[in-house]
Amino acid sequence: MTPQQTIWLVIAIVIVVVVVIIVLVFGSRRRADVNRQRATEIRQNAGDTALAAKEQEARAIRAQADAKQAEVDAERLRREAGEHLDEANAQRVQVEEQARKADALDPDVRTNRRGDLENRDGDPID
Repeated sequence: MTPQQTIWLVIAIVIVVVVVIIVLVFGSRRRADVNRQRATEIRQNAGDTALAAKEQEARAIRAQADAKQAEVDAERLRREAGEHLDEANAQRVQVEEQARKADALDPDVRTNRRGDLENRDGDPID
């Protein structure tokens, strides 16, 4: 090989090495850019998922509060129903007592000593 061929061979090798280095550098940068973009997307998805989880947690807390309020309301209604039943029973007793008094005063109605109605034979009437 002549010295001129050797010089051209060295120049060709240097050019190939430079081209390979440029390709590797740009490929590395491109890969880094792609990885940055993927990392950004992953972070964005994680943020969206975290927000969705907080919203779901808030809905769960509201549902628990609603359930607790429903329990309180149900207990209040049970107590009110009990009070109404007690009042109704007291009124019923009062009505029965008034009916007995009226029957005891009415000369056309037959009653025993307790004020209970009797038929003509003296048997109690329900």
